Amino acid sequence: MHQQPILAAVDLGSNSFRLQIARVVDNQLYMLDGLREAIRLAAGLSEDKLLDLSSQQRALACLQRFGERLRELPREAVRAVGTNALRIAKNAPEFLQQAEVALGFPIEVIAGREEARLIYLGVAQGMPHTDELRMVMDIGGGSTEFIIGNGMQPLKLESLYMGCVSYSVRYFPDGKINKSNLKQAELAARNEVQTIASGFAKGHWHIALGSSGSARVLCDILEQNGYSDGGITRLGLEELRAHLLKVGDINKLEMPGLKADRLPVLPGGFAIMYGAFCELGIEHMQPAIGALREGVLYDLLGRSHNHDMREVTVQQFMSRYHVDMQQSRRVSALAGLLARQLLLDQFSEDESHLLAWAANLHEIGISVAHSGYHKHSAYILANADMPGFSRKEQNRLSVLTLAHRGKLEKINTLLTDSANVAQIFALRLASLFYRNRSDIVLPKMHVHFSGTKFHLNLNRDWLAQNPLTETALAEESKLWKDIGYSVQVEEA
Repeated sequence: MHQQPILAAVDLGSNSFRLQIARVVDNQLYMLDGLREAIRLAAGLSEDKLLDLSSQQRALACLQRFGERLRELPREAVRAVGTNALRIAKNAPEFLQQAEVALGFPIEVIAGREEARLIYLGVAQGMPHTDELRMVMDIGGGSTEFIIGNGMQPLKLESLYMGCVSYSVRYFPDGKINKSNLKQAELAARNEVQTIASGFAKGHWHIALGSSGSARVLCDILEQNGYSDGGITRLGLEELRAHLLKVGDINKLEMPGLKADRLPVLPGGFAIMYGAFCELGIEHMQPAIGALREGVLYDLLGRSHNHDMREVTVQQFMSRYHVDMQQSRRVSALAGLLARQLLLDQFSEDESHLLAWAANLHEIGISVAHSGYHKHSAYILANADMPGFSRKEQNRLSVLTLAHRGKLEKINTLLTDSANVAQIFALRLASLFYRNRSDIVLPKMHVHFSGTKFHLNLNRDWLAQNPLTETALAEESKLWKDIGYSVQVEEA
């Protein structure tokens, strides 16, 4: 990827939407501009997990404003990510279509552990180098991420389904705070945290850090009201807890350090923080400088310097599932060649990477069972934690590997555009020609695609000398014919 002088990250959080723009100088990022709007997307989720119209309208209006600020930037300089509310909303796909139009850029919905990885990357970049283990806690609007890391390397990643917006709506819907609902919220948070306590409790780390808005506002309140000499402390939270119960209504709460836009989500955020302190044995937590948006920017910077986390993940998966490296290299090279011929200038760098990764990973299912291994490969790629990849990218990899062999009816509904069709055809042909898993000398070949017909120019004499491949091509032609496409093999 060509290095861009300006990079931008858009964080579609469950509480706030944020835009961060940075300038790249000597492989470092210098923050230029930042925008934040409290959208409370998670508050717009109904009981049946549908985003209501008003929350969608707030979000789209915000993204239009962000889009104006980003209008002059190229696509590869901007990365927009959606988090928990968009992970669980059943109508997220329909909303995202409108959201991408409003913003003017693609939006990726990232998995919880990928969110945690990016949060840690953003936090670590703003910290001095140390050999001490750090535990980072990030309370978002709909989920809370926990990470233990050393230096720039995250070692443990978890994402729990609890957030300052969702808890505030569930336990404090009218803003009233009493012993009963506060205790309920705290116990709910402790029950969630208990599932990870064995790996994240005190003793597994040296320093506790809190990133994002809830941690920062709690730190400001404790420090400015004399409840803490610095950072978030267990004793300080106890004093704040007593004060919240004394006031009894969030709408009547006035304290130094408390910003008006944080009022509606303060009780939920407090309950989660207090529950985590109790369950993990935390006594002191420092606020962190970076968060998700900074992590997205540094990850984007890494891609432009050939330090793409996705490539690292693919290599790890190839090793974990004992992939035949030589075979993956053969298939990847031929699939890329054929796809470039089929798509010409439509075959972008991003599409090239995705096809190459699919070719490298198309046989990982063999480690489960050889029979129907392409189905196992597709399942793993759709459901595994794959650092660096968005859900959309994982789904694309899953579809490509599922479609690389066997009948095509299973993916007929997924053939939404000519680019998908062409890449599937390229991967199937590459797998077919290297079926004997050796470095055979292939004849020169050329393919082109005319909407519903593939034309494969190939030396007929070579085909006659390789009857097994000739038969396989004939079978391949029948499979495409079954879903309305034709494959014409012609003399080169």
